[in-house]
Amino acid sequence: MPADTVRAAVVQLLADEDTARNIARAGELVQAAAVSGAGLVVLPEKWNWWGPASRTPAGAESLDGPSLTAARAWARELGVFVVAGSVLEAIGDGARAYNTSVLIAPDGRDTALYRKVHLFDVTVDGHEYRESDAVDPGEALAVGDAAGLRLGLSVCYDLRFPELYRSLAVSGATALAVPANFTVPTGAAHWEVLLRARAIEDQCFVLAAGQCGEHATGEGAWGHSMIVDPWGAVLAEVPDGEGFACADLDRAAQERLRASLPALSHRRLP
Repeated sequence: MPADTVRAAVVQLLADEDTARNIARAGELVQAAAVSGAGLVVLPEKWNWWGPASRTPAGAESLDGPSLTAARAWARELGVFVVAGSVLEAIGDGARAYNTSVLIAPDGRDTALYRKVHLFDVTVDGHEYRESDAVDPGEALAVGDAAGLRLGLSVCYDLRFPELYRSLAVSGATALAVPANFTVPTGAAHWEVLLRARAIEDQCFVLAAGQCGEHATGEGAWGHSMIVDPWGAVLAEVPDGEGFACADLDRAAQERLRASLPALSHRRLP
């Protein structure tokens, strides 16, 4: 593989309230992606636990809990960077949580931490989602180095807020991680369009890892995890079911694009 190329992977799965099972399944997929040559692996939103908001305390953990401890072990054992999608990070006694994404280096260190800023309080097809009933918003952006990329972190609903991604790009991001659990109606209509738009307007690679299938709560997850290049081309996708997709990210081509079409440097408004 050329020195300016990074192989990245996005993992797609369906989580439930059995944390131990979810961790085991995620570990299998991370290992498979690493065996396929990925040096950076992105997991979905809440890959370790998914349940109704009323049961958030059952799924929330400290940053030293079993889920992130397992993800750090995978990074060390496989020698890869891992974006531990997002987990519910317990606040205080665990009655409330942050929706937290962590970038883990191959030595097992946390190198960036992001708490989801935009919370999903919407009504879709008659179903009301109130993430803020159990989750508090974060207040800061996060960017970290990963496999030769400058990786900006985000989570799911953030995708609808282009100013967040522009701020990441201005902060030096060359790639954007989007762990998610998009609903089926919003995913079918907007998922790919928004991912490609964020890639094009910020001239970044986008690594979007989603949950898929139907949760026990009856909510459908869109899946279609994908990797998009800075021109907006979809390089790889997991269309249905659990699995992973890999793509080779050509950093030299990205640099040429940014030099020939320097839109980021042409900005005149904050």
